[in-house]
Amino acid sequence: MSYRIRWTAVAVAMACGAAAGLAVPGGRAAASSSPGPAAGRQARQAARFWTARRMAEAGPLDAGRAAPGGSRPGAAGAGRPQGTLFKGTPLVGTFFGSDGPSGTTWRCTGSVIDTAVRDVVLTAAHCALNMKGDYVFVPQFARGAGPDRQPYGIFPVQHLYIDPRYTPDKGASTTKGPSSDLDTAFARVAPNQSGQSVQDAVGGGLTFTRPGGYTQKNVTVVGYPSYAHNSTGQAVKCTVPTAQLPGYRQMSMTCGGYYGGTSGSPWITDYQDGARTGHVIGNLGGYNGGGNDANADYISYAPAFGADAANLLADAVAGQDPPSGLPPYQGLQLPGGARRWKSAALMTSADYTGDGLGDLLVVWSDGAVTLYPGDGQGEFGAEKRLLKANSTWTHARGLAGGTFGGDRPGLLVRWSDGEVTLYPAPGPSGMGREVRMAKQGSDWKNVVQFTAGQFHGGKGTTDLLARRTDGSLVLYTGIRSGSFGTGRRLLGANGAWTKAALLSGGTLRGTAGADLLVRWSDGSLDTRTGVSASGIGTRAQLRGPNGTWQHAQVMTTGDLTADHVRNDLVVRWSDGETSLYADTGAKSLGTENTLVPAGT
Repeated sequence: MSYRIRWTAVAVAMACGAAAGLAVPGGRAAASSSPGPAAGRQARQAARFWTARRMAEAGPLDAGRAAPGGSRPGAAGAGRPQGTLFKGTPLVGTFFGSDGPSGTTWRCTGSVIDTAVRDVVLTAAHCALNMKGDYVFVPQFARGAGPDRQPYGIFPVQHLYIDPRYTPDKGASTTKGPSSDLDTAFARVAPNQSGQSVQDAVGGGLTFTRPGGYTQKNVTVVGYPSYAHNSTGQAVKCTVPTAQLPGYRQMSMTCGGYYGGTSGSPWITDYQDGARTGHVIGNLGGYNGGGNDANADYISYAPAFGADAANLLADAVAGQDPPSGLPPYQGLQLPGGARRWKSAALMTSADYTGDGLGDLLVVWSDGAVTLYPGDGQGEFGAEKRLLKANSTWTHARGLAGGTFGGDRPGLLVRWSDGEVTLYPAPGPSGMGREVRMAKQGSDWKNVVQFTAGQFHGGKGTTDLLARRTDGSLVLYTGIRSGSFGTGRRLLGANGAWTKAALLSGGTLRGTAGADLLVRWSDGSLDTRTGVSASGIGTRAQLRGPNGTWQHAQVMTTGDLTADHVRNDLVVRWSDGETSLYADTGAKSLGTENTLVPAGT
């Protein structure tokens, strides 16, 4: 689904008044910091066709993005943000193109991306899919001005790069399925009429940036609405907070004024009028992309840039089409839906693939064991089955992932009969060998919960904190193959800790050492920071007693997002919904991202 752009014979005839067509060279566009004699020739020839009148009469490619029910542009609801029209910024512009003999022209929004090749423009994939004619990009477009009077000229599109897994709904230009997360595209453009690359002409570019989370304090979205709602042809901007579209790798914003033409608009975290730099974390996707069932014109979505978009940009810079044999896109959701995830009996997190990124290991109620490789951005790759359903693993009662004296993360398992075993090096190919740590009928049958961490200030996750049936807490430090190391009782038998329903160790202060998350039977959620052989640390309450957290059935903490700290809490709820609380701190629960939506 990556298209090479060529001039149509009709467009060329209109542009040149000749029967012979001008084809864009078969090679990729190349940046030109010192233009040669031929530089800018394509743009100069395109300028003969793209008159001020033709650009002024262009209609929106994404025509579905319109005010429903005849609502007036600018008529915002009570307290609802509304976009502001302004003269635009050099880094954002619009596309114009002719798609056939009718000469019909269309447009979407694009933005200049800072790259070594200096000719890359960001837009939406559903826009790029329809760019099959003589498309040009016009930074800071000025309606009423011809190509030679545009602030930076016009830049013919040379080649488009679209993830081949992006599949719009049949008969539509956009999609509400999982692949709407991939509604991002990049264009390589030829120099303008003066032979300048687009970056040289506008004086800079936006930096492609992966967001740290879906909730951003303030993001500015700049785009070009259609003339039907914007007779001046000006750009619109709005600075608002964002949230996650549940179940998708997308951000949402609430702001009126983003009608047809704004698809592809950059979402910029540090926007300033007239700036030549900035950081872009997504682009405005298709109308209803991923959600918006109410057809609310004031709600917009953007794919949040992750590994897929980064790989696509790398392909564009290298001038190579993305590979066609990519595995099917699964989206943000862990596969299987909530009905399946109700059967996730145990979870733990560690780097089991050896790529330096945290993964999620799950034991199911039927004894199957599966691994979900993490990508370091809160997302997971295709499921890898380590064990099929079996009767043995239905007796697993506790898991903990840690290094335990080895070079690779291992897995400790406590069984229903009190036996404890260590798998020193499980991975995508299987569980590996087994080491007995405690025999059947051992005192470990009285351990209700345990969690791994670095509780003694060393390196690696080599320790265990165990809660016994009588409420006592025991810390085991320096665990290694065949030995639980040194055991120290932190608390004797007591009634309070018998009400600790779930434990999970992590690094919540962003510093060395390990901390503890505790979900109590009344639904309250606490942290304990500075847990060590000296005591159980300092308590802070994240949630008071409540009915919601009483439904948290399984939880684990891992290094799953961009900060590479073991502070990302995964919770499986009683209805199978599974959530990731990214960057959870000692005194605050992290940003919630839905991994498995309820009701699926």
